[in-house]
This record gives sequence, C-alpha cells and structure tokens, in this order.
Amino acid sequence: MRKTIILAMAAAALLTAACNTVAGVGKDAQAAGRAVTDTANDMKK
Repeated sequence: MRKTIILAMAAAALLTAACNTVAGVGKDAQAAGRAVTDTANDMKK
C-alpha cells in the first residue's frame, strides 16, 4: 500500500512538471510563429 501511494505521488509530481514544460514549449512556438509572421510582413513592404 505504501509503495502505491509513493508511486502515485511521484506520478503526480511528474505530470505537474510536464504540464509546465508543455506550456513553455507552447509559448516558445507561439513566439517563433510571431517572428516568422513579422518577418514575412516586413518582406512584403
């Protein structure tokens, strides 16, 4: 029983860390997309 609780707590900690990582990657991808869009718009001018 104790091992199950420890495993569940470890899994919850990893999932929480993964959510923050995925959110960070999403923000980075958004910033890269904006940079590409801005560059493309600058080239049109």
